[in-house]
Amino acid sequence: MNSRDNDGTTVLSVGQLMSPDPITVGQDVAAADAVRLLEEHEISGMPVVDADGVLIGMLSQTDVLHARASEHLWARWPGLRVRHLMHAPVLTADVSMPLEEAARMMERARIHRLVVVDEDQRTPIGIISTSDLVRALAHRPTDG
Repeated sequence: MNSRDNDGTTVLSVGQLMSPDPITVGQDVAAADAVRLLEEHEISGMPVVDADGVLIGMLSQTDVLHARASEHLWARWPGLRVRHLMHAPVLTADVSMPLEEAARMMERARIHRLVVVDEDQRTPIGIISTSDLVRALAHRPTDG
C-alpha cells in the first residue's frame, strides 16, 4: 500500500518491505532446538507463539548470548525452554505503518526487528528488520 505525504513523496509501508510468513517457535521448545532453527534459517530472531499461534514473545541471538553469559542459566542449558530466554512484550507493527514510523520505533527501543501482526493484533504475519529499512534507504533517490 503506497500513500503520499504532504509534499507528494511516496511513503512506503511496512507491508511492502516485510519478510512474510515468519519462522516462529513455540514457548516450550528446547532452547537448543530454537538455536538450531535460528542457524538453519540464517535469521537473528523469531517470534515466540503459544499453542494457538498468538504472539507472546521474541527470541533473538542476543537473548541466547545473555543466557550464555549468565552462569546459572547456562548450567541449566539442557532444561532451558524458549520461554526462559525470550523477551516480552514485543513491539509490533501493522502492514499499513509507514516505514519512517517503524524506524523510529526500532531506534527508540534499540531493537532490530518488529513483528508485523495481522488485523487481530496477535498473529505474526511478517517481520520488518533494520536490514529491510537499510535496503529501502539504499534504493531511495537522494535530493540533489
